[in-house]
Amino acid sequence: MRLALLAVLSVAAAGPQSADECFQTGNKKLVKKDYDGAIADYTKAIKLEPKHVSAYYNRGLARNAKGDLDGAIADFTRAIELNPKYATAYYNRGTVKATKGDRNGAIADFTRAIELNSKYDAAYNNRGITKKAKGDLDGAIADFTRAIELNPKYDAAYNNRGITKKAKGDLDGAIADYTKAIELDPRNGRTYDNRADAKKAKGD
Repeated sequence: MRLALLAVLSVAAAGPQSADECFQTGNKKLVKKDYDGAIADYTKAIKLEPKHVSAYYNRGLARNAKGDLDGAIADFTRAIELNPKYATAYYNRGTVKATKGDRNGAIADFTRAIELNSKYDAAYNNRGITKKAKGDLDGAIADFTRAIELNPKYDAAYNNRGITKKAKGDLDGAIADYTKAIELDPRNGRTYDNRADAKKAKGD
């Protein structure tokens, strides 16, 4: 699962020690994968402006990239507390929870993200992945299908739906989904491998 893109605010700095300047400097370091430096700058921004929602959010991205999952969840949670309608923060917190194995918590966060943004295709896709991991294959297929309806070029959702259809024994449906995913992204070797497995299961 991938986290959503970082939130970048184009804000004029109020001075050399302003929260916004620290935030912007942190963004530059985050893009360069200097996660420790980014975290330090976001922390400075938060100290200067304790309700800097975007600094909490982006610090969560940096902490996740470093493997500090608990720290990332704490930051996304604080961003949500400051902005309860922050759909992307719910999505990212759900993604990290899924990585930690908290599937129920992840589904709850993806669901909340969808409630806040009914066209959040990535939230449907990630909720589908988590439902499949829980054994809810029909629920997973429904979520992948909705993600595809919202974004017909969502190759990952086709691939994920194909994996789930194969798990249900629908080999023809799986092959069709893998084929569509390949049409959308011909360079994804994993999808070819998945289609080959389905064809082998059919005796082809």
